[in-house]
Amino acid sequence: MNVLIDIGHPAHVHLFKYLAKNLKDHGHVVYFSVRDIPVAKHLMDVYGMPYLDLGGKKDSIFGKAWSVLHQDWQLLRFVWKKKINWGIGCGIVIPHISALSKMTSFKFDDDDDEVEPLMVKFGHPFSDVVMTPSVIKRKTKHAVYYKGTKELAYLHPSRFVPDPSVLHKLGLKDGERFFIMRFVAFKGFHDQGEYGLTLERKKKLLNLLLQYGKVFITSERPVEPELEPYRVSVPAEDMHSLLSYASMFVGDSQTMTSEAAVLGVPAYKCNTFAGRLSVPNMYEQYGLCRCFTPDRFDDMYSEIESLLASPSPKGEWSNKREEFLSEMIDPTAFFTWFIENYPNSRVVMANNSDYQLVFK
Repeated sequence: MNVLIDIGHPAHVHLFKYLAKNLKDHGHVVYFSVRDIPVAKHLMDVYGMPYLDLGGKKDSIFGKAWSVLHQDWQLLRFVWKKKINWGIGCGIVIPHISALSKMTSFKFDDDDDEVEPLMVKFGHPFSDVVMTPSVIKRKTKHAVYYKGTKELAYLHPSRFVPDPSVLHKLGLKDGERFFIMRFVAFKGFHDQGEYGLTLERKKKLLNLLLQYGKVFITSERPVEPELEPYRVSVPAEDMHSLLSYASMFVGDSQTMTSEAAVLGVPAYKCNTFAGRLSVPNMYEQYGLCRCFTPDRFDDMYSEIESLLASPSPKGEWSNKREEFLSEMIDPTAFFTWFIENYPNSRVVMANNSDYQLVFK
């Protein structure tokens, strides 16, 4: 089959890289499209994923709407030209293209319906399948539920082994205590009106962490001058290895908080989404992360302060991670089976959703 995988965020490269490899190994022809996102394009170059460049992303609602229409047209022509059979992605464009062509669309979505009304209205109805973590319940009849998360698709132990050489690149010694902070821009479709940490609070957390070890900051946008000396320069492809060795993660990022949780790294997040999203709530129920709204920043700060004073919090997190992994599947193995066997796989899952447990 001819397959198109659409990339709208650097995390999507990680999400789909092993699925793409499986499909290629099974004889399918895989194409990629991507927005003008430097980190995403860098990762695709590193992983040998040649792509169709769809141009830049816009911040305003009007700009986003225009971008979607333009990208719809670009990809529709590409789908016709390459005779694409399966379209895979997280955004709204792949479902639109499938509605205008013979392509079957597999949309991957780990956000709750309540926080993405535009996607629910203009994306889900046009998708053939909305691949959804089982902790989320959707209104659409197109949802297929799996016992896992998007982050687990690329950080499952069967897929990911951290590279210790990343420590030496940053002058770190084996076992040395260090922390990662991540700040995001809140510019997505579903981020309107949402926010995270203020500069004052970022600095307060930074000063606390520096008392216990080195701090590395990563950010979607340029950081403030006061934070610049701590910004990490490690290549994007090494970030998960670095994160896995960190003593703690602190920030306002949805994705990296979840990644830290899956890796068993104590993770603390502060933004207005806290408590409202099913996947982070699940991680929190397993004790793998802690999420706070901005009005509870002082509570988060006190909890971090207490944890930093304990001798070995990461060991406790490792046990929590093992419990989590024992109850989840290997999502990439499941995705591969489901897509290659669609639509029969849809029937199998409808009749017996526990069939997916063969992919544990």
